[in-house]
Amino acid sequence: MTLETRLLAAHDKNDTSSLVDLYTEAANAASHQDASAFYLTQAYIYALDLGHRNSEHLRNRLVKLGREE
Repeated sequence: MTLETRLLAAHDKNDTSSLVDLYTEAANAASHQDASAFYLTQAYIYALDLGHRNSEHLRNRLVKLGREE
């Protein structure tokens, strides 16, 4: 199953925890910094909503990209 298919399925199920992981995976796979930052932002938003254990790590990655202060 492709990443896009897994993302759509997680959205359909409102599986927020999986969305954090899948958007992080998409960010890691992105070939362009803007795309990576977009996916990291999505992961971070869902992580904050959940109180996910990776929230701070995602924020730190966004800071390094100059997308968060």
